[in-house]
Amino acid sequence: MNWDQIAGNWKQVSGKAKEKWGKLTDNDWTVVKGKRDQLIGKVQERYGIAKEEAERQVTEFEGTLDTADRSTRSH
Repeated sequence: MNWDQIAGNWKQVSGKAKEKWGKLTDNDWTVVKGKRDQLIGKVQERYGIAKEEAERQVTEFEGTLDTADRSTRSH
């Protein structure tokens, strides 16, 4: 699933994202609203990690959505 697809399905995807990054506030999620760069920035800020690590986490998260998407289609 590419980021355009994620942004288009943000309401469904945001629940999974909230589980992964529980330290982000409701206001943070309002700001992010499907924007990858905003999510990276908020993860970096709330977790006190380097930008590269936040990018790695977001990329890993995207990969988990690809896996879930494939398993859903095969059923």
